[in-house]
Amino acid sequence: GNVLVIISVVYFKQLHVPTNYLILSLAVADLLVGTMVFPFSMAVTVTACWYQEDLFCKIRGSLDATLSTASILNLCCISVDRYYAVCQPLTYKSKINDRIIGVMILGSWGVSATIGIGIIVAGFNQGKCEGSCLIDAFISTTLGCVFSFYIPVIIMLSIYLKIYLVAQKQAKNILRTNCQKAKPAAIASKTERKATKTLAMVLGVFLLCWTPYFLYLIFQPLTYKATPISVIEALNWLALSNSMLNPFIYAFFYSW
Repeated sequence: GNVLVIISVVYFKQLHVPTNYLILSLAVADLLVGTMVFPFSMAVTVTACWYQEDLFCKIRGSLDATLSTASILNLCCISVDRYYAVCQPLTYKSKINDRIIGVMILGSWGVSATIGIGIIVAGFNQGKCEGSCLIDAFISTTLGCVFSFYIPVIIMLSIYLKIYLVAQKQAKNILRTNCQKAKPAAIASKTERKATKTLAMVLGVFLLCWTPYFLYLIFQPLTYKATPISVIEALNWLALSNSMLNPFIYAFFYSW
């Protein structure tokens, strides 16, 4: 699915627009999750990597964090693009151009790489000392969760709520303007329902996939009982499945 998105955006010149560059970046991140993170996660199940502290496990954790964060931050950038397209359509082309999109993409990947490198550094330090290094590792994990998930989620929820309210207002204005014409009113009502379903699906799938895993990362250090490996793996696979679903939500959903 992600390969088809990449080929489509790269090959067809009519798809060379700022919005689709973000979708292209998202597809690249999700494709890398599928090719570089999925195999490692499968290996975890077979080799019980959770109990080892070797280089393989650290690299796996870094790749997982980097590419998953890149996917989430690209989703956040897409929500910003949609905000300007829906809420400020007259100034959209001047505010969201190729240069701004390039900054968004570079920023997303830069932050993701920084978090991935930080996890490796924290992992090596944790293996060499006691006490303070465990605190450093906990802080790095918490900060990673905040920048990888919680801040993007707050931004996305705020933006999509604003988009939903604006879409409702526009639909009501259309209904008011065409109150004596049944067909336009029906079209406006249908458009409003479609917009609501789309936003609900975009946010619902994202939150369903990622929220359980990041809640676990935050609350696990606060508990004294070890979480069963099968539970951790299930949460991890649920989160990673978002990269499989994104092409359907952000690309195949639009017939063009």
